[in-house]
Amino acid sequence: MVTIRIIPCLDVKEGKVVKGVHFENLKIAGDPVENASFYCKEGADELVFLDISATVEGRKTMVEVVKKVAEVVFIPFTVGGGISSINDIETLLSNGADKISINTSAVKTPQLIKEGAKKFGSQCIVVAIDAKRIGDKKWEVYIESGKKKTGLDVIEWAKRVEELGAGEILLTSIDKDGTQDGYDIELTREVSENVKIPVIASGGAGKLEHLYEAVVYGKASAVLLASLLHFRILTIPQIKKYLFEKGLDVRL
Repeated sequence: MVTIRIIPCLDVKEGKVVKGVHFENLKIAGDPVENASFYCKEGADELVFLDISATVEGRKTMVEVVKKVAEVVFIPFTVGGGISSINDIETLLSNGADKISINTSAVKTPQLIKEGAKKFGSQCIVVAIDAKRIGDKKWEVYIESGKKKTGLDVIEWAKRVEELGAGEILLTSIDKDGTQDGYDIELTREVSENVKIPVIASGGAGKLEHLYEAVVYGKASAVLLASLLHFRILTIPQIKKYLFEKGLDVRL
């Protein structure tokens, strides 16, 4: 049985953790370093840090903040936002990141996935896919923080990134993001069933049942959380206790 990972997500803009709905109307949710330290002590299995405005603003990820977060956490730490070259990947890994997450640049330069996996190992390369439903069992890949459609089919793109060497997929439903009414289970399951690499479910968690559903019905290997944790609606120990009591394998 796969050990299910609970992963807090720190979406960072202008040095602050933020959270919105459908990638819009962002609210400030604290300091990234303080949040990272808190979640690490709470028992998070990993952390994801996304510099969400880096690509749109045409700049690189905030390396200084990444370095500070890396100093206070001792769990795997994924960083994304503004990564567009092997050099960028190298810089972040040498400043404390364990993995990097690429989204826009993966679509624009798929070769970056292949080169990154070859140089640093597949386990370091996470491809983030932002998906929007366009029909029955049909989703389109969006880039640039969910602002630009690509014409790419999510399932086909997921298979392609696996072929190119990605070690993991971070799958976010734009439709569900920030709504707290549950993950897009159908989307998560379709992607999970079409690839062999782990899929992290993201977008829509609002209560304990949603996490269970993402894993059991959506077949996700991990769940990404933001609002639920940032606004202290639930704690990581509560989540793990619930999933453990439901018969899932979690690190207690």
